[in-house]
Amino acid sequence: MEKFDLAIIGAGSGGLSVAAGVAQLGLKTVLFEKAEMGGDCLNTGCVPSKALLQAAKVAQGFRKSDIFGVKSQEPEVDFSAVKNHVQSVIDVIAPHDSVERFESLGVTVVQEHAKFIDAHTVQAGERTIKAKRFVIATGSRAGVPPIDGLDADKAYTNENIFELREKPDHLIIIGGGPIGVEMAQAHRRLGCKVSVLDMGSILMHDDPQLVQILRERLIEEGVDLYEHVDIEKIEHKEAVAVNFVREGVEPKKILGSHILVAAGRVPNVDGLDLDKAGVEFDRHGVKVDARLRSSQKHIYAAGDVVNGAPQFTHVAGYHAGIIIRNICFKIPAKVDLTALPWVTYTDPELANVGMQARAAIEEYGQDNVKIVSWTFDENDRAQAEKRTEGMIKVTCQKNGKILGATIIGSGAGELIGLWALAITKGMKIGDITGMIAPYPTLGEISKRAAGSWFTPSLFSDRTRFMVNLLQKLPF
Repeated sequence: MEKFDLAIIGAGSGGLSVAAGVAQLGLKTVLFEKAEMGGDCLNTGCVPSKALLQAAKVAQGFRKSDIFGVKSQEPEVDFSAVKNHVQSVIDVIAPHDSVERFESLGVTVVQEHAKFIDAHTVQAGERTIKAKRFVIATGSRAGVPPIDGLDADKAYTNENIFELREKPDHLIIIGGGPIGVEMAQAHRRLGCKVSVLDMGSILMHDDPQLVQILRERLIEEGVDLYEHVDIEKIEHKEAVAVNFVREGVEPKKILGSHILVAAGRVPNVDGLDLDKAGVEFDRHGVKVDARLRSSQKHIYAAGDVVNGAPQFTHVAGYHAGIIIRNICFKIPAKVDLTALPWVTYTDPELANVGMQARAAIEEYGQDNVKIVSWTFDENDRAQAEKRTEGMIKVTCQKNGKILGATIIGSGAGELIGLWALAITKGMKIGDITGMIAPYPTLGEISKRAAGSWFTPSLFSDRTRFMVNLLQKLPF
């Protein structure tokens, strides 16, 4: 029987962050991973998708270069070489998440599936291990919806789409969330015909006004969007056939060469024998309190496996910090997602943090919420780069306290960080107007949006009267 201070199940973002932190703080730590180190983010999620999106962005640049006086042309895309690029990015980052690195930090890495025997013991292969505390960080996997005829073995998900070496003639994507629209734009720009089907609106959790800007871009680039549809049946023959209906429209069938399912994710709780440990869970994940403790207080959970947690890599990393503070420093740290940012990495990017306007109005009332905005076409840097589509919207309380921001446009994912800090620190809109922004940068958009808060009062008749009065003074 081996004994440890902490046992971590899952070597994704959350598990690795906890392991690195606690091991370097002196706790005897064991980490279990049955698959690849780095989890979904490194191998099948964030890293490969962003590498693919960058390749697609470069390809699109060939088509649009004439606006800068450089002759445009249709790019010659070597799809297999693009996938080599994707793999090369993974390979460069992988050593940071490797077994060797974590063993060098003092972590015992066990590359076996772990399951609970009781609340203090796990079995992994031939090894039986006891620990004072545990962290469940097993992540999530792509969900496959119960559509008539859909064969999971013949459909792609994010877990294997990056292994596809031949270019799809026509990629049909089920799901219009962030993964679906990112993959739609990337494959379209790389020369594939793409169709996206969703039972609701694409990116339905984002601001509709800003989503419309992205929707128009996708349609302009040739992505076929089918929103608010009911998929009746899928057939896997020589071609993939998707039969669907929309209200008020005749039933339709589209044929494609490949199908990608991007219709949500499922927490990985199967096979852990959590019931033997007395850990409460359901199909939505492990149930935890604000300190990320399960029903067994010495067993924590982090990342996508947490019931109700936003499924983002940076949330898993944030969870890791909460757990380290609780375990190592005995600080009763709690999760606070008030300033949680999230980004859809399309072109243009769509970034959010905090409360959106509709949520703020529901909570505080229409009269107690004020929204300010600014468009990219009024920014000199955006004009110079011909990236003028987009806007920022900032939601505040009546007293100026910043509640949330949402941005669509070039570099939105980078621009949103300022607003995340502002919300974290409880800043008011006036704090942003006092900032000196370098010129010419896209960052000026944030300052101009904040400044528009004061425009009505600053240039009012009352202010002009006061200025005129002050000019009569002798100094």
